[in-house]
Amino acid sequence: MKILESAPDRYDWCIRILTVGRLDKAYDNLTAYIQKGQIVLDIGCGSGALTLKAAEKGAKVKGIDVNSQMLDIAQMRASKASLMQNIELFEMGVAELGSENAESYDAVMSGLCFSELTDDELFYTLKEVKRILKVGGLFLIADEVIPKNSFKRMLNWFIRFPFVIITYLIAQTSTNAIKNLPEKVKEAGLQVESIRYNKTGNFIELVAKKPEEIMK
Repeated sequence: MKILESAPDRYDWCIRILTVGRLDKAYDNLTAYIQKGQIVLDIGCGSGALTLKAAEKGAKVKGIDVNSQMLDIAQMRASKASLMQNIELFEMGVAELGSENAESYDAVMSGLCFSELTDDELFYTLKEVKRILKVGGLFLIADEVIPKNSFKRMLNWFIRFPFVIITYLIAQTSTNAIKNLPEKVKEAGLQVESIRYNKTGNFIELVAKKPEEIMK
């Protein structure tokens, strides 16, 4: 979504078109797990929609994104909502997660960011998510995925195609979809607690937990 992100004023509108309005409800579902006083990281925070929802719960949220224009929008929104005391924003990519301290976050969140990553970046990021989460900490993600069922894959293509065209006409871009996300989360050593798909199986809300290490 690089070109889309170059026009932050159109970003949220285009994303709502592309996800058929699912994203706001998904963010509400995910941030229902956030509690007051928790330390939270939002990976690929964009214009701050998920960051602000977590901050409204009373969490201390660090939002990171590689796009400075998007961060400017997020800061403006946080200031307007009087939430800057709960939010820190940094221009930073997933490659820099190694600078974060181990077991320093109660929750790590992401909305429509992992579908921007290569397979290698996704593998690395999930490993880092596990490392920086406290034991029992939660990984909360909403993103586009490839349906496992062949019929749903075909149905998804027909349903999604008009929205892809609209978004492309507006911003000359689209999103990718992740294959086997729950399996990738498990391979990273996180314990999947909850999975919710939409009816066509192309959008996921996933909650995972960092388990306590078993000493051998």
